[in-house]
Amino acid sequence: MAAPAGERERLSAADASNIVLDAPDQVNAFLMAGVLAPGGPVGPHGGVDLAALRSALAERLAALPRFSQRVVRDGRALAWEATEPDLDHHVRLLEPVDGRAGLEALCARLTVTPLPLDRPLWEVLLVPGVAPARVGFVLRIHHAVADGLAAVRLVEHLLRGDEAPTMTDAAAASVREPTTPPAQRGLRTRPRTLASGWERTVAVFRREVPRTVLLGRIGPRRGVAFVDAPLDGIAAGAAAVGATVNDALLSAVVAAAEATLRACGEPVPPALPVSVPVAINRRGGSGNAVGVMLVPLPTGETDAERRLRRVAELTRLRKDDARARGSYELTRSRFGTRLFKRLVRYQRLIVMFVTNVPGPRHPLALAGAPLERAWPLAAIQGNVRLGIAALSYDGVLGCAVHCDADAVSADVFAGALGEEFGRIAALA
Repeated sequence: MAAPAGERERLSAADASNIVLDAPDQVNAFLMAGVLAPGGPVGPHGGVDLAALRSALAERLAALPRFSQRVVRDGRALAWEATEPDLDHHVRLLEPVDGRAGLEALCARLTVTPLPLDRPLWEVLLVPGVAPARVGFVLRIHHAVADGLAAVRLVEHLLRGDEAPTMTDAAAASVREPTTPPAQRGLRTRPRTLASGWERTVAVFRREVPRTVLLGRIGPRRGVAFVDAPLDGIAAGAAAVGATVNDALLSAVVAAAEATLRACGEPVPPALPVSVPVAINRRGGSGNAVGVMLVPLPTGETDAERRLRRVAELTRLRKDDARARGSYELTRSRFGTRLFKRLVRYQRLIVMFVTNVPGPRHPLALAGAPLERAWPLAAIQGNVRLGIAALSYDGVLGCAVHCDADAVSADVFAGALGEEFGRIAALA
């Protein structure tokens, strides 16, 4: 149930940090784009009954308190304040776009379009023109509301079928629990955890990566490209060499990054370190519970199988350590986050963001309109000009490439990514 209007709740440290990280040129929001088929508010020729859609979503919002709250100052702290969302603003019909490429271009513009803080931090956009008799769908949720994994749970609730189970009160409060149990921290592990925290903090100052076009000031012109890959084929190819779907994604990403650098006439470093979020234990009603795994993806390997094996070995060593360390130390307070926000615009520790979110295995529908395709879009921040997000949904691994369009080509990267996925599937 939504809280009474005006009631306040302090933001957790993690959620408040995501407000601090927001900037007009680097909007800190999760975006999911998709394609809706006719059904419910979507007519047989792709028309949209906006009133019917708003009515259907109003019923679902009652179980999502964060969708009826805005962020306000509460003394020196930040708080969630209950408010009535204006669905005429939050659920809108946009001008038609020109096919899937038009939807990609729209999403690129939205990555530099802030969500206003004086309203609840979400919006649903319907976009005609993506395909014949189809409508584009865009959901944006600020990262203060939810991290990527939690955002997918919110998507499942908003787009569940009438026959699917509703979100329980506990699930609505915490959004989701991690898929693996949290690492245990005893007296023996505390010194090691403190040492690793210090190491991670000073690592921001190190120069691990030579100068590359993948790092630098992020411009306002963004590039976005979507890639679809068969989930079963990728999973089978990865399993054949003892790897996971996430390993396959990372392996494809480093192959695509090499191809992109060569297309730019840039030298390829011996390794391309990437930041990969991992789930950690969620506390209270926080919408964010993410640790950071740093993986130095090896370059120079032309064989898809050998590359995938090497990536799998690296992630096996680093995943548990990332969960034990928890969220990044500098982002555990607003002061630390402000310092972090400045430092990461000059860092040379990582060159890409890569995130992979397990999505629903069953088909979803928006108020009766089937969701045929889905792609998640992650923010790029600091001086990292390239990010890749993936979501498994209904047998497809949907990926979105997000980059500084004046530095690298999203289309070149996406083409190489799709080709490498094909090589991995062929390993089965």
